[in-house]
This record gives sequence, C-alpha cells and structure tokens, in this order.
Amino acid sequence: MKKLNLILGVVFVLFTLAATAQPGIDAPIEREPGKCYAKCMIQDKYDTVTETVETKGATTRVEVVPAEYETVTEQVMTSEESRRLIPVPAEYETVTEQYEKTPARTEIRTIPAEYETVTEQVMVSEESRRLVPVPAEYETVTEQVLVREESRRLIPVPAEYETVTEQVMVREESRRLISVPAEYETVTEQVMVSEESRRVVPVPAEYETVTETYVVEPASSRIVAKEPRFETQTERIEISPATTKWVKKQADRNCLSQDPNDCLVWCLVEVPAQYKTVTKQVNVGCDGSGVANSGCTEEVPVPEKTATRTKRVIRTPATTREEVIPAEYSNVTKRVVKTPATTREEVIPAEYRTVTKQVIKTPASTREEVIPAEYKTVTRQVVKTPASTREEVIPAQYKTVTKQVIKTPARTEENTIPAEYATRTKRVIKTPAGSREEMIPAQYQTITKRIVKTPATTRTIDVPASYETVTKRVLVEKGGFSEWREVLCGNKITAATTRQIQDALRARGYDPGPSDDIMGSRTKSALTKFQKDNGLPVGNLNMETLRALGLQY
Repeated sequence: MKKLNLILGVVFVLFTLAATAQPGIDAPIEREPGKCYAKCMIQDKYDTVTETVETKGATTRVEVVPAEYETVTEQVMTSEESRRLIPVPAEYETVTEQYEKTPARTEIRTIPAEYETVTEQVMVSEESRRLVPVPAEYETVTEQVLVREESRRLIPVPAEYETVTEQVMVREESRRLISVPAEYETVTEQVMVSEESRRVVPVPAEYETVTETYVVEPASSRIVAKEPRFETQTERIEISPATTKWVKKQADRNCLSQDPNDCLVWCLVEVPAQYKTVTKQVNVGCDGSGVANSGCTEEVPVPEKTATRTKRVIRTPATTREEVIPAEYSNVTKRVVKTPATTREEVIPAEYRTVTKQVIKTPASTREEVIPAEYKTVTRQVVKTPASTREEVIPAQYKTVTKQVIKTPARTEENTIPAEYATRTKRVIKTPAGSREEMIPAQYQTITKRIVKTPATTRTIDVPASYETVTKRVLVEKGGFSEWREVLCGNKITAATTRQIQDALRARGYDPGPSDDIMGSRTKSALTKFQKDNGLPVGNLNMETLRALGLQY
C-alpha cells in the first residue's frame, strides 16, 4: 500500500511537470535544463508591527505667579546742581619793546661787464669728402641692344632774376638795467599802546518753584489664567487590513463526476479589515480655535499710582556777557619808503644797414620732351665691373683769429641796508580778565514709594499625552495570483526526502502525521499550512518552501 501511494504521488508530480512543460502561452519564460517548474499560488505578505497610538494629546496649563512688591526710599532732586561765574579782573604789566623806526631796504648797484682778449682757432673750410673715380673693367660681347630707348629730355629754362633792396641786421636789439633810487617821505601813524580786550561780566541764574507729579507705582498688568476646554474625540484605527483567502465550498449540483472531491469549488473570498475605536481627550483651548491652550491667559491692566512734589528749578541759567575794552593808541612819526628803489629796462634799438643783392624772380626749371626709341644689332663693349667711386677724406682747414669775449658778464649787486629801531614803553595784559566757575550743589528730597520687586508672570506646566500600544498586521506585498516557481523534480521525491520534510514540519510545530515516508494528506495539509503561515508560494513542493524548512536540494 505504501509503495502504491508513493508510485501514485510520483506519477502525479510527473504528470504535473509534463503538463507544465508543454510549449504554449502559459509556460515559464525562463527554463533551465534539469530543473522543474510549476504554477504556485502567491499569497499576501504581511508584517506585524506594533505602534503607539496617542489617546490624549500632550497639553500645558498656565498658572499665574503674582508680582512681588517692596517699599524703597529714594532721594528726588528738588533743585538741580548749577554753576555761577565769578569775575576775575585782568592783571597788567609795563613792558619795553623795540619798534621799527626805519625799515630794512635793499639798493641795486650796477657792476659793468669785464672783457679779456683770447686767441682761438676759427674754421675756414669745413671737413668734406670728395669722390675719386675708379675705372670700370670691360669685355667684348655681341648682343642686340637698345641703341636709343624711348626717352625724355629736359630742356633747361633759365631762371629770371631781379634786384631787391632789404635791411640786414648788423647788431641785435638788447636791453640794459638803469638804477632808479628810492624816494622817501615822512608819515605820522597811530601805534597801539594797549590792545583791545574783552572781559566777562557774570549774569546770575534765575530760579522758580514748580510742582510736578511723579510716579510712585508705574502702570502694570497682571495675567489671569483660565482652564482650557477639553473635547472627547473618537478615532478609528486599522488593526488588520482587508485581505482575501481561498475557501473550499460545496460541490456544484450539476457536476457529473462520481468522485465528490472532483466537484469541490475553490473560491477567493475577501476578508474585511479589522478596526479598533480609540477615544481620547483633546485640548481645544479657551477661545474655541482648536489650538491647545490658546486664549487661556488674560492680561488685566493695573493703573499707575502718582504723587505730587515741589522743587526749585532754574528758569534762566547763570551766564556771562562779554564787555569790550577799547584799545589805546599813541601817535609816532617815522620815515617810510614812498617809492621803493627799482630798476627800469631801457631798450637799445637794433642797428640795420642797406645791402643790394640778386634774388630769384623765377626759379630755373625743366620741361620734359619724349624721344622715341630706335633699335639695331651692334657689337659693343659692356661693363664687366661697373665704375664706382671711393670716398676720400679732405681734412678741415683752420686759421687763427683774435676776438673779444666776455670774461665776467655784467650784473647787478644787491646791498641790504639794515632797519633802524627805537625803544618805546607800553602797557600790556599780563593775565587777561576772566571768570571762575563756582559749583552750586543740587538739592534733594527723600520720598518713599512702592516698586515691583518681581513682576507678575505665568508659568506653564506640561501635561503629558496618553498613549496606548496596539499591534496590527501591515500588508507588505499583495498576493492572490499564480506564478511559475521552481519545484522539486519527481525523480528527487524519495522516501528519504518525504521523511526529511515530515521531520522539518514536526520540528516547527506542525503535524504531518506518522513518519511513514509517504506524502499523505496530513503531510500535504501541514505543508500547505506552513506555506500559508510563512507567506510562501502555495500548491507545490517549491524551492522557497524547502529552504524555509532548512532543506537544501
């Protein structure tokens, strides 16, 4: 019986493999020799995740911390510190000084030029060059040459002359300096004995009594906290997503087969998603805006407290006015330059003489005349070495002449005549008149007032959120379709292979039935359950299932 079941199982697998190996549209795309393929049902792949769901959001509540006050005593200025100027008279002293009686001046004295006789060489004829002819060398050749080229000849047109008279400069125009002596006159002028000065006259400050209001306690505000409003919100969360599963249903009543198992129908049934309702408290604030703690604090103004005090203030500050002390003068007589000594330039006119010479009225010119060329065959001597010239230096010629040259040029000499001084006595300021500043101390009054030591504030207290841990399955990969997968070939499904599969299923908590080395219904059911529980392809002994069982083939 065992052998029969084994043979039937092998035949079933081989039949399946033979049917899938037929060439057609539904055959696997990639096939390797020696491997077997079959269609397996691919199921949905899920992953179980655990997440924390917020049931009540974190909030904060505001508490008012009242302000702290303290009483302090301080000094208030009733009369400001001021200054007044006390006049200090100027001090005078008598000094003797020298003043300029006759100013220093300069006079210009003409010194004539000095001449001397020198002997020097004067060029009579400049160095020049002349051309010395070098005769050409000739040889005899026979060629047709141009006897007379077409040419042009210049016919000289003689220049025309006329006699003109012109002035020739014999001596150039020059200039000479003539000394003009200075002119003097006596004048009377005022000399300052005492300079104009200024003195400071103090002007005392004017005071008045004023009454002012000062702040004892400044205006402030206090913050009043209100409790936020909470709303109960219900949220529906998904625990398990919607899935599908295969369900075996009753046989079709029109089925003609005698075996009832052949008439069973496998249907793909949708399994709805599973949800859980979670209720939580949400802080919506105090103003209904939905924002946590919004509008939950209110600022209440506290008016300021004032008191009245009287103090003396400066209406017109103390100043100084400046008083002008006029300068003092005395009359002195002194000799001053009316017209300073100068030099005037005298023009010495140029000298001319009349000469008669011939000048060109019409310059000599040439006119061009064309002569046509003539040709014939001749024998003539041609230049073998062209005639050339060599340059010969003709030395310059000199003769001795005697002439007068300037040894010392004419010049003017300037003599400084020192100024004359006289002594006079005058009264000058030793220490100028001024004023010194005297400090008038400020006046203070002691007052007591209440000030804020610590202003009113609010502190925020965090209310932690409430959470709940839920576990749900998340769909990783959608299944519900069939796909070609590599399966264990029939020749490899032996009793030993079946025993290894049964032992592996049993080790993983599945019941494959007794260890009879037969792929029976219980073994197949355990194997299908293992495939479904582990998200493996269902329907055949595929390689993914064998690797999941720890079997290597």
